[in-house]
Amino acid sequence: MADTTDPHLWLEEVEGDEALAWVRSQNERTLSDLQSDERYASFEAAALEVLTSKERIPYGTIRDGQVYNFWQDDDHVRGLWRTTSLASYSTDTPDWELILDVDALAESEDKNWVFKGANVYKPKGSDRYLCLVSLSDGGKDAIVQREFDLDARSFAPDGFVTIEAKQAASWIDADTVLIGTDWGPDADGLPTVTDSGYPFVVKRWTRGTPLADAVEVKRGVSTDVGVWPFTIEDDSGDLLIGAVQADTFFTSTYWLFTDSGPIQWPIPPKSTPKGIAHGQFIFSLEQDWQPADTAFLSGDLVAFNLTDFLDSHELPIVELVFRPGATQAVSGVAIASGGTLLSITENVVGRVLQLDRNEAGWSTTPIDLPGAGDVGVAFADRDEATVLLNYEDFLTPSSLLALDSLSGTVTSLKALPPAFNSDGLVVEQLVASSADGTPIPYFVVRSADTPFDQTTPTLLYGYGGFQVSLGPSYSGTIGRNWLEHGGAYVLANIRGGGEFGPVWHQAGLKTNRQRVYDDFIAVGEAVIASGLTSPEHLGIMGGSNGGLLMGVMLNQRPDLWNAVVVQVPLLDMLRFHLLLAGASWVDEYGSPDVPEERAFLETISPYQNFD
Repeated sequence: MADTTDPHLWLEEVEGDEALAWVRSQNERTLSDLQSDERYASFEAAALEVLTSKERIPYGTIRDGQVYNFWQDDDHVRGLWRTTSLASYSTDTPDWELILDVDALAESEDKNWVFKGANVYKPKGSDRYLCLVSLSDGGKDAIVQREFDLDARSFAPDGFVTIEAKQAASWIDADTVLIGTDWGPDADGLPTVTDSGYPFVVKRWTRGTPLADAVEVKRGVSTDVGVWPFTIEDDSGDLLIGAVQADTFFTSTYWLFTDSGPIQWPIPPKSTPKGIAHGQFIFSLEQDWQPADTAFLSGDLVAFNLTDFLDSHELPIVELVFRPGATQAVSGVAIASGGTLLSITENVVGRVLQLDRNEAGWSTTPIDLPGAGDVGVAFADRDEATVLLNYEDFLTPSSLLALDSLSGTVTSLKALPPAFNSDGLVVEQLVASSADGTPIPYFVVRSADTPFDQTTPTLLYGYGGFQVSLGPSYSGTIGRNWLEHGGAYVLANIRGGGEFGPVWHQAGLKTNRQRVYDDFIAVGEAVIASGLTSPEHLGIMGGSNGGLLMGVMLNQRPDLWNAVVVQVPLLDMLRFHLLLAGASWVDEYGSPDVPEERAFLETISPYQNFD
């Protein structure tokens, strides 16, 4: 599964278990994050750049020596799903074979189809892949899923077909899927979707039977964020099936379906399954936890013996796999046939470590990377030795690296050409002090000979929410239109994000959100105090949750900046919970229906405070 915090990855490759990849941050990310537009919107600028760029890397998924890729260009606006051999993919001109032409499909069916991914699974012992293609009519969140025959390169004539709804499905075997969808009114005439608009009833659906005859296996409640199928593969390739019940945006209960009924995975509400390796069920913690005599910290990566749990249905002894340092955060775990990889950030710079376990416990070995930048696992699978990594930094365009998980060697597969002239540019990482004394890191990209006379046009970018981390990524748009013309670019790593793990995020939740705004103000003041720029020459920008940040900054400190770019913002903080998926965001912002939280929201809401 791809590391999908990088928009270059999730926009290019959305098939397989990546059917919902753009909202699954990292491998097996907590599914309470599922369907949240915040994951997408936080990368809107980068996403637009990826989609409009003529130079792109065809990111893909590897299956049995074949690379599968989804591709859009001027001639294929809706896109092509295609495949080529790994050997051909490694060349500059791969020989692609067409799987599905979405433009031709839309024309033949008179639909405005948008490809939303393909859920591909090969059952243990089988030589055939099962596939559900997700299509949206017009690009809305509601989709239909249709079974696709990869061998015949066509939709299966008698295959699974779902009704249009916000939904998720997981294969169990060749003839069975788990599906959570809008089932229509129940026996009491009540809806079967949550207040946030997502399904809360999961059913088992057997091939050849109507969807209406699917058998209910797990039901949540309407106040949940949602309930979705959850599957995870063990070391032997067996599939453990269940559901994840997200009762809030940041807390979930994971269920394992057994012959005697659902049983709860014994992990705390704020935790994220990362995979199964070395016989251990691995998960990260977003809260402190003491299951027995050992105390674990928020941000830790921990594990327990899977067989012991399956035999007893009780929590076995929990082991510490990795404890991040003060400036580190766990990003994800990727499992390949040759080993297990741990992605972390260290002082906002990406690293990849080989993760091993023996009688002495767990250990890590660093993987050599090209430099100090953003790195993400673009593809890994327990049946494949090759792991694909994406690397970039402020001055280095995206490159696709192949990591041999057996030997640990890294080779370059593809790299984008430079989109701007970076000669003479330098990158600095500096620290500002927030109102409460917390050190706030930020990056500055500028010309080496920039005069510190307070005249440099400077663009300051921020987000600060939903545990989304902003790293040193490459932007041709900023480079061409800003840096090449003598401007400076500043990236603020403020609280509310995930740069230093769950604690960094949780420090800015609900009524503590002023800390996020104080952090951004502190970075602005530090940049001005350095002599780089002045309020007259300083502009700020952010989108979605970052758009809210911009709206607050426009109200709270209009004296600090001369331009404010507010992108797809959330501005009405007293009514956001009544709009679309807004009800799922109250755990981030607080609820206008809770008096104490409403009182705080009244002080920051850009819409109500603008004058």
